[in-house]
Amino acid sequence: MKQKILIVDDEVSIVTLLTFNIERAGFETDVAYDGDVAIQKAETGAFDLIILDLMLPKMDGLEVCKYLRQHKIDTPILMLTAKDDESDKIIGLELGADDYLTKPFSPKEVVARIKAILRRTNGNKEQSFETIQIGDLLIYPEKHEATLKEELLTFTRKEFELLQFLVEHKGKVISRDQLLNKVWNYDFAGDTRIVDVHISRLREKIETDTRNPAYIKTIRGLGYKIEEPSL
Repeated sequence: MKQKILIVDDEVSIVTLLTFNIERAGFETDVAYDGDVAIQKAETGAFDLIILDLMLPKMDGLEVCKYLRQHKIDTPILMLTAKDDESDKIIGLELGADDYLTKPFSPKEVVARIKAILRRTNGNKEQSFETIQIGDLLIYPEKHEATLKEELLTFTRKEFELLQFLVEHKGKVISRDQLLNKVWNYDFAGDTRIVDVHISRLREKIETDTRNPAYIKTIRGLGYKIEEPSL
């Protein structure tokens, strides 16, 4: 059965371009031209991924993303934006989007990003579900949950995947490019700011002092590592 992609954009030319290339890559597609219809389709349809433009009529892409995540719809979201505004990208990631591309984009890169996100999503379904612990942090892969000192934490899917990967490689220094490859499944050089945004969000949720983190350490010039906090 083909995987199905919902394309949300109000520009007919963009929709036509995306539909042609995504279907040629072996996926099925459906389309929404405004935020309201996007939410209706996302709530009632079985989609494997949503391509979501930020500039939409009726309800913009950030509002759509926020609504879907608040209503426990965790379909992966790839944001599209014509803006080169860093704040929009960061807000989108914080609201639960999995990745973003800035217009103009290459159709081949869109397809590559789709495949990367879906590989990671499908890979998570096949992994083992043993509880993972580091310090006072407990991770439950099967539930997609984590607790800190028995307090339940709330993560976006990508934040959780990043945390889980770091914990599974406790004590090892992982570069930003490695994280892009392993967590985002990029087979090419991506935008490492995505990693930094998610690391920052993780620290806000698990660290007592984000300026002096006990769990996630920055190794200057190399990347990040997670380790047992000092007593």
